Amino acid sequence: MINRREIYRVGTLALGGLMGLMLAVPGVAYVMTPILRKKDSTQGDFQTLARLSQLTVGVPQAFAVIDERQDAWVKYPREPIGSVWLIRQPSGSKPEVVAFSAECPHLGCAVGLAGDGKSFLCPCHDSNFTFAGEPRNKIPPRPMDTLGVKLSTDPDPEVRVKFQRFRTASEEQKPLV
Repeated sequence: MINRREIYRVGTLALGGLMGLMLAVPGVAYVMTPILRKKDSTQGDFQTLARLSQLTVGVPQAFAVIDERQDAWVKYPREPIGSVWLIRQPSGSKPEVVAFSAECPHLGCAVGLAGDGKSFLCPCHDSNFTFAGEPRNKIPPRPMDTLGVKLSTDPDPEVRVKFQRFRTASEEQKPLV
Protein backbone atom coordinates (compact mmCIF):
# COMPACT_ATOMS: atom_id res chain seq x y z
CA MET A 1 0.00 0.00 0.00
CA ILE A 2 1.22 3.50 -0.92
CA ASN A 3 1.22 6.02 1.88
CA ARG A 4 0.68 9.74 1.90
CA ARG A 5 4.39 10.53 2.39
CA GLU A 6 5.27 8.59 -0.81
CA ILE A 7 2.55 10.47 -2.77
CA TYR A 8 4.03 13.82 -1.63
CA ARG A 9 7.56 12.69 -2.54
CA VAL A 10 6.57 11.57 -6.05
CA GLY A 11 4.39 14.66 -6.56
CA THR A 12 7.23 16.98 -5.49
CA LEU A 13 9.68 15.26 -7.86
CA ALA A 14 7.19 15.41 -10.74
CA LEU A 15 6.38 19.09 -10.10
CA GLY A 16 10.10 19.96 -9.80
CA GLY A 17 10.88 18.11 -13.02
CA LEU A 18 8.04 19.88 -14.82
CA MET A 19 9.26 23.30 -13.62
CA GLY A 20 12.82 22.45 -14.68
CA LEU A 21 11.56 21.41 -18.11
CA MET A 22 9.57 24.66 -18.41
CA LEU A 23 12.80 26.61 -17.79
CA ALA A 24 14.99 24.42 -20.01
CA VAL A 25 12.83 24.56 -23.17
CA PRO A 26 13.18 28.34 -23.73
CA GLY A 27 16.89 28.17 -22.91
CA VAL A 28 17.51 25.40 -25.43
CA ALA A 29 15.38 27.23 -28.03
CA TYR A 30 17.43 30.42 -27.50
CA VAL A 31 20.72 28.59 -28.01
CA MET A 32 19.46 26.60 -31.03
CA THR A 33 17.81 29.53 -32.88
CA PRO A 34 20.92 30.59 -34.88
CA ILE A 35 21.56 27.00 -35.91
CA LEU A 36 17.99 26.28 -37.00
CA ARG A 37 17.27 29.66 -38.65
CA LYS A 38 16.87 29.54 -42.40
CA LYS A 39 19.60 31.38 -44.27
CA ASP A 40 18.65 34.74 -45.78
CA SER A 41 18.25 34.12 -49.49
CA THR A 42 18.95 37.78 -50.36
CA GLN A 43 22.43 37.65 -48.86
CA GLY A 44 24.99 37.85 -51.63
CA ASP A 45 22.58 39.38 -54.14
CA PHE A 46 23.62 42.09 -56.57
CA GLN A 47 23.30 45.61 -55.13
CA THR A 48 22.81 48.76 -57.16
CA LEU A 49 25.73 51.13 -56.57
CA ALA A 50 25.56 53.65 -59.43
CA ARG A 51 24.26 54.40 -62.89
CA LEU A 52 26.52 53.93 -65.91
CA SER A 53 26.32 57.67 -66.70
CA GLN A 54 27.94 58.43 -63.30
CA LEU A 55 31.13 56.62 -64.31
CA THR A 56 33.85 58.12 -66.49
CA VAL A 57 35.78 55.81 -68.81
CA GLY A 58 39.08 54.73 -67.24
CA VAL A 59 38.57 56.68 -64.01
CA PRO A 60 38.11 54.56 -60.88
CA GLN A 61 35.40 55.62 -58.45
CA ALA A 62 34.84 54.23 -54.97
CA PHE A 63 31.34 53.37 -53.77
CA ALA A 64 30.25 52.30 -50.31
CA VAL A 65 28.26 49.08 -50.05
CA ILE A 66 25.39 49.56 -47.60
CA ASP A 67 23.46 46.58 -46.32
CA GLU A 68 21.85 44.96 -43.30
CA ARG A 69 23.91 42.44 -41.34
CA GLN A 70 22.84 39.76 -38.94
CA ASP A 71 24.98 37.68 -36.65
CA ALA A 72 23.64 34.86 -34.51
CA TRP A 73 21.05 36.90 -32.60
CA VAL A 74 21.45 40.57 -33.51
CA LYS A 75 20.11 42.20 -36.67
CA TYR A 76 21.98 45.41 -37.51
CA PRO A 77 20.41 48.28 -39.48
CA ARG A 78 21.58 49.29 -42.94
CA GLU A 79 25.16 50.51 -42.62
CA PRO A 80 28.36 50.51 -44.69
CA ILE A 81 29.80 46.99 -44.81
CA GLY A 82 32.54 47.59 -47.35
CA SER A 83 33.53 49.50 -50.41
CA VAL A 84 34.04 48.80 -54.11
CA TRP A 85 36.09 50.40 -56.89
CA LEU A 86 34.19 50.68 -60.20
CA ILE A 87 35.99 51.40 -63.48
CA ARG A 88 34.07 52.00 -66.69
CA GLN A 89 35.76 50.42 -69.70
CA PRO A 90 35.95 51.98 -73.19
CA SER A 91 32.80 51.52 -75.30
CA GLY A 92 32.61 48.15 -76.99
CA SER A 93 34.62 46.45 -74.22
CA LYS A 94 33.28 43.46 -72.38
CA PRO A 95 32.62 43.84 -69.52
CA GLU A 96 31.51 47.47 -69.65
CA VAL A 97 32.32 47.98 -65.96
CA VAL A 98 34.93 46.26 -63.80
CA ALA A 99 34.48 46.08 -60.02
CA PHE A 100 37.23 45.47 -57.49
CA SER A 101 36.95 44.98 -53.75
CA ALA A 102 38.56 47.90 -51.93
CA GLU A 103 40.20 45.46 -49.49
CA CYS A 104 43.84 44.60 -50.08
CA PRO A 105 44.34 40.87 -50.65
CA HIS A 106 47.53 41.08 -48.59
CA LEU A 107 46.13 41.95 -45.13
CA GLY A 108 42.70 43.46 -45.77
CA CYS A 109 43.59 47.16 -45.44
CA ALA A 110 41.60 49.72 -47.45
CA VAL A 111 42.94 50.23 -50.98
CA GLY A 112 42.88 53.79 -52.29
CA LEU A 113 44.23 55.67 -55.27
CA ALA A 114 47.97 56.25 -55.37
CA GLY A 115 49.22 59.84 -55.21
CA ASP A 116 49.76 59.94 -58.99
CA GLY A 117 46.15 58.82 -59.59
CA LYS A 118 47.35 56.15 -62.03
CA SER A 119 47.22 53.07 -59.80
CA PHE A 120 45.77 51.67 -56.59
CA LEU A 121 47.81 51.75 -53.39
CA CYS A 122 47.40 50.01 -50.05
CA PRO A 123 49.01 52.29 -47.46
CA CYS A 124 49.58 49.53 -44.87
CA HIS A 125 52.42 47.73 -46.66
CA ASP A 126 52.70 49.64 -49.97
CA SER A 127 50.91 47.02 -52.07
CA ASN A 128 50.41 48.58 -55.48
CA PHE A 129 47.99 47.58 -58.27
CA THR A 130 47.24 48.66 -61.83
CA PHE A 131 43.71 49.70 -62.80
CA ALA A 132 43.34 46.16 -64.18
CA GLY A 133 43.86 44.90 -60.60
CA GLU A 134 47.26 43.35 -61.32
CA PRO A 135 49.97 43.74 -58.65
CA ARG A 136 52.82 46.13 -59.47
CA ASN A 137 55.09 44.71 -56.77
CA LYS A 138 55.56 41.37 -54.98
CA ILE A 139 53.85 42.33 -51.71
CA PRO A 140 50.26 41.20 -52.42
CA PRO A 141 49.79 37.44 -52.83
CA ARG A 142 47.30 37.85 -55.72
CA PRO A 143 45.62 40.52 -57.88
CA MET A 144 42.83 42.67 -56.44
CA ASP A 145 39.62 40.72 -55.93
CA THR A 146 37.17 41.21 -58.79
CA LEU A 147 33.46 41.24 -58.07
CA GLY A 148 30.52 40.24 -60.25
CA VAL A 149 28.84 43.10 -62.15
CA LYS A 150 25.47 43.23 -63.89
CA LEU A 151 23.97 46.12 -65.80
CA SER A 152 20.23 46.68 -65.92
CA THR A 153 18.48 47.05 -69.27
CA ASP A 154 17.46 50.68 -68.67
CA PRO A 155 18.50 53.41 -71.14
CA ASP A 156 20.92 54.59 -68.41
CA PRO A 157 21.74 51.19 -66.88
CA GLU A 158 22.14 50.64 -63.16
CA VAL A 159 25.49 49.14 -62.20
CA ARG A 160 24.84 46.23 -59.83
CA VAL A 161 27.65 44.56 -57.94
CA LYS A 162 27.75 41.29 -56.01
CA PHE A 163 29.74 42.30 -52.93
CA GLN A 164 31.64 39.66 -51.02
CA ARG A 165 34.76 39.38 -48.93
CA PHE A 166 37.70 37.09 -49.59
CA ARG A 167 40.35 35.48 -47.42
CA THR A 168 43.44 37.67 -47.14
CA ALA A 169 47.09 36.56 -47.30
CA SER A 170 46.17 33.70 -49.65
CA GLU A 171 47.27 33.14 -53.24
CA GLU A 172 43.77 31.84 -54.08
CA GLN A 173 40.63 33.97 -54.08
CA LYS A 174 38.60 32.13 -51.41
CA PRO A 175 35.26 33.73 -50.46
CA LEU A 176 34.46 34.16 -46.78
CA VAL A 177 31.11 32.73 -45.83
